[in-house]
Amino acid sequence: MVPYKSSQALDWYFLEARSKILDLAAILDRIERAGGMPDDLRVDKLREALRILADSRMQRVEEIQLVFSHPYDPHWQKR
Repeated sequence: MVPYKSSQALDWYFLEARSKILDLAAILDRIERAGGMPDDLRVDKLREALRILADSRMQRVEEIQLVFSHPYDPHWQKR
């Protein structure tokens, strides 16, 4: 059961979300001004995360976390 309505959640979180989106836009602008988007895996991951974020399906947090995560290595303790 959801303890509040979507309009209440939007009231509570809109300004925070707006601020974070503006921060991300500013970071991407700084990278562009510094010579453009490099051919870099990190930039690819940011773009993939933005595509997921723009989708209207649920589980965006989980999917984006997986974008930035390393695959599970069953032998990680043996290194």
